[in-house]
Amino acid sequence: WPVADIKISRTHDLGLVKARDVAFKWAEHAEKTLEMACSYAEGETEDEVQFSRTGVKGVLIVTGQRFDLHAKLGFIASAFKGKIEVEIEKNLDSLLASKKSGKAAAKKKA
Repeated sequence: WPVADIKISRTHDLGLVKARDVAFKWAEHAEKTLEMACSYAEGETEDEVQFSRTGVKGVLIVTGQRFDLHAKLGFIASAFKGKIEVEIEKNLDSLLASKKSGKAAAKKKA
């Protein structure tokens, strides 16, 4: 079934609670704009977001220091690998940047 893989990793210093926030927002975006079905499982040291739709299946592993995404694309979806990868990266990077800028703003207020 899988024809192409997408692997994306990002490091951060948010800690698990704030990273969980980013992951929830990412899952909401994936459901609304990419028509993914997402399920979220919280763990003690890491969370897991399973996501899928026709031709795409994957997981986002969330820890206090990293986001690791691995998606498998079927035949038709693999033709759009570049676009899919760019969209996922853009969204994840945007969410991380907004969380980091919020953290910086909170530090300035203190």
